[in-house]
Amino acid sequence: MGGVNSPASRAGDPPPGATVTVVGIDAAGRQAPGGLAEVLAPAGLVVGAARHLAAVPVPPGCATVVLGPLAPALDRIRAAVATGTPAVVLASGDPGFFGIVRRLRAAGLPLRVLPAVSSVAAAFARAGLPWEGTAVVSAHGRDPRPALNACRALPAVAVLTAPGAGAAELGAGLVGWSRRLVVAEHLGTPEERITWTVPAEAAGRAWAEPHVLLSLAPDAADGGAGVGPMRADNQPAAAPAGGWALPESAYHHRASMITKSEVRALAVARLRPRLGRLVWDVGAGSGSVGVECALLGAAVVAVERDPAAPVRANAARHGVDVRLVVGSAPEALRGLPEPDAAFVGGGGTEVLAAVAARRPARVVVALAALDRVGPSVHLLRAAGYAVEGSQLAAARLADLPGGSIRLAATNPVVLLTGDRP
Repeated sequence: MGGVNSPASRAGDPPPGATVTVVGIDAAGRQAPGGLAEVLAPAGLVVGAARHLAAVPVPPGCATVVLGPLAPALDRIRAAVATGTPAVVLASGDPGFFGIVRRLRAAGLPLRVLPAVSSVAAAFARAGLPWEGTAVVSAHGRDPRPALNACRALPAVAVLTAPGAGAAELGAGLVGWSRRLVVAEHLGTPEERITWTVPAEAAGRAWAEPHVLLSLAPDAADGGAGVGPMRADNQPAAAPAGGWALPESAYHHRASMITKSEVRALAVARLRPRLGRLVWDVGAGSGSVGVECALLGAAVVAVERDPAAPVRANAARHGVDVRLVVGSAPEALRGLPEPDAAFVGGGGTEVLAAVAARRPARVVVALAALDRVGPSVHLLRAAGYAVEGSQLAAARLADLPGGSIRLAATNPVVLLTGDRP
């Protein structure tokens, strides 16, 4: 009599009972709840770091693999699954959170996960802070700059650190941003230490491994010792609920010295802001371009020579963190962290040359004067950029007496985009 095969009986599927159980162990050596003894009792293979294997009662005669390079361990786990041998993998904290679960799933292994408390949850708990809406990023085994830029952009970020990409290095990169840092060393052990500090102090100290870093924007409501303002939609770096390319009325500005919304829409699109990237807004004026890049998750440095320019007021109005550097470019660019993209809204070819010399992947230039277009194109090409450009000339609806409507032209602007191969 015909029937439908169960999922476990299809060709190529692992035999029944061959699921790999991944067990989280916290920094103190405590195992995840959920019956560890029952998981280990039938195990024919237990895989984990030496410290994890020493922390659990491995059954006598059970094969073990000490984790180093992952590939040999995966081969042993696959072999166990193929023969129906129960396998257990021991891992730190919540192994589904920047942990080994992703690699095991990518290898096609059937998993059951028993998580412990993650190091991030433990760090916030030890600091006595809430962490809903916090962005969690990793600087472990990857370029640390996106993690650093997330700390520059957002009010609450937790960073999983690594040697060479820890509290000292991230603290050095956060000098100039108003941040309180919490460094949680050796969580859950007798050597546990929770330190509140500021970027410059963190940069000058040696920190024990392992540690977790919390980067927090001071909140004036509690004396500067707490978490910065939470986005109303509880999304750390989502597209802004109010949109972008906002009308000029959404910003404080003087004498219409502001990048018009039609130009700003294309400029922001060309800059490609997102979480993990750093954007310069050079000749910021009102700061509208930088503010909209920050609304889309980027870290932003605005450079403006006029100390009375309303950049800070506009950033506060839209609830974003834009670092303002008051000074004239190109001198004011010296010492700034390297940008991923830069918007040049003024200053002439001398400023553009200084920006291009810093080699951001993308440079966007707004030009109202036609005599600057040719030299700017040639300068960017000479610096190794592929250049494209558009003239933007918007005409807006305007009312006439008697109920008629006309089109009122705005000043045309040439927008150049330089891409570095």
